[in-house]
Amino acid sequence: MSINFSAEQPEEVLTAAAFQPEDGSEASLRPKRLEDYTGQTKAKENLAVFIEAAKLRNEPLDHVLLHGPPGLGKTTLAGVIANEMGVNMRITSGPAIEKPGDLVALLTNLQENDILFLDEIHRLNRSVEEILYPAMEDYAIDIILGKGPSANSIRLDLPHFTLIGATTRSGQLSAPLRDRFGVVLRLELYSTEDLRCIVERSAGILGVEIEPDGATEIASRSRGTPRIANRMLRRVRDFAQVRGEGVITKPIADEALSRLEVDKEGLDNVDRRMLRSIIELYNGGPVGLEALAATINEEAVTLEDVYEPFLLQQGFLTRTLRGRCVTQKAYEHLGIEYLGQQKLEI
Repeated sequence: MSINFSAEQPEEVLTAAAFQPEDGSEASLRPKRLEDYTGQTKAKENLAVFIEAAKLRNEPLDHVLLHGPPGLGKTTLAGVIANEMGVNMRITSGPAIEKPGDLVALLTNLQENDILFLDEIHRLNRSVEEILYPAMEDYAIDIILGKGPSANSIRLDLPHFTLIGATTRSGQLSAPLRDRFGVVLRLELYSTEDLRCIVERSAGILGVEIEPDGATEIASRSRGTPRIANRMLRRVRDFAQVRGEGVITKPIADEALSRLEVDKEGLDNVDRRMLRSIIELYNGGPVGLEALAATINEEAVTLEDVYEPFLLQQGFLTRTLRGRCVTQKAYEHLGIEYLGQQKLEI
């Protein structure tokens, strides 16, 4: 019996840091306690102090803003904080709160010291955001009843709560909202060693045997992102069960990820098409985002939000006022001779 191992799933699903439908089982892999949370050492150490101090004073934790690239564990860290504080957590997102009444309903249903986790907080409606200001500062909201001269304002007290906001674009937060967070933590991309620990832990939870070299191979291609590492682990597990007697070894991991078109640097097919198009069609750049998107038949917003950040961070791409340019590292990675950056005639 022959088995076709070609990847029918689009490459961008495997290496996109944003949440995908196939990540529905991700919750079972999330750590519940701070001691089990791997990586983000500085943020974790500071949080441990803040949480312990709040518990000693029997007060809610200060409002927390978590920002950084997608897939690094902001939702997971919010759940860890709730578990460490021993309180309940309500989860919602900025786009889900369409009008002030929606937020009022959420706030009034909280219990004392509860946590309200607000994902994509930068996408909050401005009228909704105005309700948050007094709620965060004074634990109260003002409700206007009636219209015109007969309108009355009623102040409604709220239970003491902690707002945890998560965003991938902290620069889009308004200054008044950002200033009301007492704890601001940025999550950074993970090292290969931290990702290896995450992959080994996840493999244990999934009940799949994995060798250290196999875990390292997956971690090194995961773009510094735990969500991608866990997604790759599940796909490599499929290959291991069919081709490797259920054990994830380095050769099995390499074969699986190579067939899924993820190379040693974590670049997928779209990444390589981006770089190659700039080199071959635009002499290494500069090229505008819209022109590049049209060239490789991808959405400009997808290139900017999903692919470009990683290429910039890894030094394959630079961004100038005139457009995107590839670096010498990109030429070397693609095996193309580097003749120096060429200038386009204007």
